[in-house]
Amino acid sequence: MWAQSRTDRRRAGRCSVWLLAALAAGCAVGPDYHRPEAPAVTHYANGADPSATVAAHGAAQRFTPGAGVAADWWQLFGSDRLDSVVGEALRANPGLEAAEASLRQSEDNLRAGYGIFYPQAEADAAATRQRFSPLKFGSSGSASIFNLFTLSASVSYALDVFGGERRMIEGLHAQVDLQRATEQATYLTLISNIVNTVVARAAYRAEVDATNQLIELQRQQVQLAQVQVSAGTAPYSNVLSLKSQLASTEATVPQLEQRLSQADDLLATLVGRAPAEWSPPAIALVELTLPAELPVSLPSELVRQRPDVLIAEATAHGASANIGVATAALLPSVTLSGSYSANSTTTGQLTAAGGRAWDAGAGLTQPLFEGGTLWYRRNAALDQYKQASALYRQVVLGAFAQVADTLRALEHDAAALKAQDEALASAEEALHLVQANYQAGLNTYLDVLAADAQYHQAMINDLQMVAVRYQDTVALYVALGGGWWTETARAAPIPYRSAPP
Repeated sequence: MWAQSRTDRRRAGRCSVWLLAALAAGCAVGPDYHRPEAPAVTHYANGADPSATVAAHGAAQRFTPGAGVAADWWQLFGSDRLDSVVGEALRANPGLEAAEASLRQSEDNLRAGYGIFYPQAEADAAATRQRFSPLKFGSSGSASIFNLFTLSASVSYALDVFGGERRMIEGLHAQVDLQRATEQATYLTLISNIVNTVVARAAYRAEVDATNQLIELQRQQVQLAQVQVSAGTAPYSNVLSLKSQLASTEATVPQLEQRLSQADDLLATLVGRAPAEWSPPAIALVELTLPAELPVSLPSELVRQRPDVLIAEATAHGASANIGVATAALLPSVTLSGSYSANSTTTGQLTAAGGRAWDAGAGLTQPLFEGGTLWYRRNAALDQYKQASALYRQVVLGAFAQVADTLRALEHDAAALKAQDEALASAEEALHLVQANYQAGLNTYLDVLAADAQYHQAMINDLQMVAVRYQDTVALYVALGGGWWTETARAAPIPYRSAPP
């Protein structure tokens, strides 16, 4: 009976040790991070989100709440040349390459961080020749010279009793999430800049052509006015007024050509080439197709897909983990260690029993006085988390406002373009009437030129509004996050683990 009782006590003791170890392994100081809840709003604009725009330039745009955003959304503009420019940029843009390298660096840092959960083992070999004097230890005798060969190995393991190391790993994982979102933001920014620049470049080229036509008409007006002055049928002030108008119009051409050159240089930079070695393809505005069906992600989805919101969330997650790291630094740390060595004055006797030595032990360290350093580091971590949480909320509000602004902008773009289309149609009809009256002898050729100039000016205004409508469509895809989450080819993230498998 006594033997049975002793066995039961040993079993109970072993169970207690395993239970304490399990409890220690599951304990991690600091707050457990939880993703912020999505705001309860169901739409973006004040009142209600628009459902569609008016038809302008032959097309209306419809908004579909909850529809998915295509990862290759730029292809909806229907230009193979645009697709080619985007593809070249994705292969060679240095900024995207740097973002990808930064993501890989953070992933490697996370994998390296998991090493803290394993024992640290070291091996050492040493050979020394020394002269030993007994007098150093208060003994008499003659000195001796000998060789000493040593082989040793040591193992140490830090028990993560309070979870400080696990919180550090959690922070590294948050850094990976941050860098992944940064890569997504770089990817989205690059593509949107390319599409916007292609649209702007096409509009500048069309404006240059229309302006040159307008300049030619105004030159003819000046010539006719000079003829009228010579004939005494018109004052010279008419010539001066027309010349001033002509000079103002001519001054706009160098400005448009400068913007066109800047667009060319920017496109070359975006595709990772020097402007001197790369020429952008000629893409006309009429080659682009305006997407008619536009997705509008729900607000609860937007906070899980916009890269800037994900960056702010990862920053808050890392700040939360830092609280645990700082808290654990205030508590005791436990280290297990052991070493074994073989010593001999000759290499052939290293395995002899007399030269063997070993030790095993455990150490506990408790900070007692650090001048307030550790305490205030924890306070700083708490303040950092409060700051990150507030900034996250600010980013979310900005994201909602951007979507609302873009939806309203598209609605107003269509209305303005519709009005401009009507103005263009009226100018064209007026031109036809003036031309008919000129043929009937009711109007002068100067009247024809004036009506033609008005028509070309309306055409230039129309081109500008068409370009703005395209660019605001791009802005909507950017505001929704760009659809990166629907791309199956993206690399799978490293799953979070608080300890190695």
